Amino acid sequence: MADKNLLQLKKWLDESNNIVFFGGAGVSTESGIPDFRSVDGLYNTKYDYPPEEILSHTFFVKNTKEFYRFYTDKMIFKNAKPNYAHYFLAELEKLGKLKAVITQNIDNLHQMAGSKKVLELHGSVYRNYCWNCKKFFGIDKILACAPDVPKCDCGGIIKPDVVLYEEGLSNDILFESIQAIENAEVFIIGGTSLSVYPAASLVNYYHGDKLVLINKTPTPYDRYANLVFNQPIGRLFESLKEIK
Repeated sequence: MADKNLLQLKKWLDESNNIVFFGGAGVSTESGIPDFRSVDGLYNTKYDYPPEEILSHTFFVKNTKEFYRFYTDKMIFKNAKPNYAHYFLAELEKLGKLKAVITQNIDNLHQMAGSKKVLELHGSVYRNYCWNCKKFFGIDKILACAPDVPKCDCGGIIKPDVVLYEEGLSNDILFESIQAIENAEVFIIGGTSLSVYPAASLVNYYHGDKLVLINKTPTPYDRYANLVFNQPIGRLFESLKEIK
């Protein structure tokens, strides 16, 4: 017999045509991409500099070569494939139920799974641009130069189109995300500790009564949620699929 909370979530998903999903690193861990704050996560490994410092705007400007040595080694997972969570969300969108995926991830896995409406709060490793002439490059340009600093034909340094520490989020992406959340009937948050701001503050724009939190560990917002699941998100979505 399925858990009553799981049955309730399935009922909401079956009945709603206005679902919005907001996800973090935990959505991609089942694809083999490490998260940031778990015991085995990126922030608990040792480097010459703390990852938070390396992934900052100041470090990129002052120590670009060391930035790229870390970035190409630890931030790009080109062989990663979408997992069940990505495909489940893409299917919800295909059915006309899911209106947007809002993600803190930069791995492009939602798009690979087939999602069309993906709002990338922190950018994507698959997009890169020249600081000088603004010409865009794909991920292969970065990997071909690794671990050296990639340069444009004009001589300018190429920067990943990802939001580094000390940089602001795109106002356009933020506005679109807020609109989607405000209009959502069912709001699902998955694979995030909700500890990174300003992204975590987006939760406050939801005013409905179907807030679902899915994360392996508790979050500061659990007490506000209507349903809480402390387990991997892909596994939970598989359990939903098995309910007849």
